[in-house]
Amino acid sequence: MTGFGAEGAHSEESEPVIRDKRRIDPQTGQVRDPGSTPFPGRHSAPEPGNPNDAAQPLSVDLSAAELDLARQEAAERTADLQRVTAEYANYRKRVDRDRDAVVNSAKASVVLELLTVLDDLDRARTHGDLVGSFGAVADKLTGALTKLGLQRSGAVGDLFDPAVHEAVQFGTSSEVTEPTVTSVFRSGYTLGDKLVRPAVVVVTGPEHDTAADAGEPVSETPGSTPV
Repeated sequence: MTGFGAEGAHSEESEPVIRDKRRIDPQTGQVRDPGSTPFPGRHSAPEPGNPNDAAQPLSVDLSAAELDLARQEAAERTADLQRVTAEYANYRKRVDRDRDAVVNSAKASVVLELLTVLDDLDRARTHGDLVGSFGAVADKLTGALTKLGLQRSGAVGDLFDPAVHEAVQFGTSSEVTEPTVTSVFRSGYTLGDKLVRPAVVVVTGPEHDTAADAGEPVSETPGSTPV
């Protein structure tokens, strides 16, 4: 009896029963039931916090259908993110454009109220009255409006442009080859890329000797407009 008991004890010690305490099944990747059954083995599961035990890799088996579904969902989320990003960029552009329009409109309303003042300063400058402190104030006002984007248009020697010039007189001369501004009655102004007021000018164009081309004598006064 004693030998049998010793042999049985020796048999039980050579084949120990080990409980796997890992919460994740290394084969299926699923969370185990806390009351997992023991299984025989030569080594026990590594205890948490033991640096000498190598980490066991986990593998998750996904079917082809599940993998395709995951890829499709990722593509949809990416497309949604790109669409939202584009909509936000367009929204920012609209906001910036509307803000610039409001600012430019406010500037234009102020400038329009000061155009008559600028016309008076131009007449005073022509008569030589912009001297001393009065001239300094006029220069400061002109500089402030220039910083707002106001630019003068319509100067003697400019080529005639009906988009920015309003011609009130027209003459001809042999000294020009294209319609040219030869006198300015009232300066024009632009604010940024917008025309605030056209310049009122006198335009001189080249002489067209149509009568000589037809073989007829020419008789016209220089500087007069041919009929």
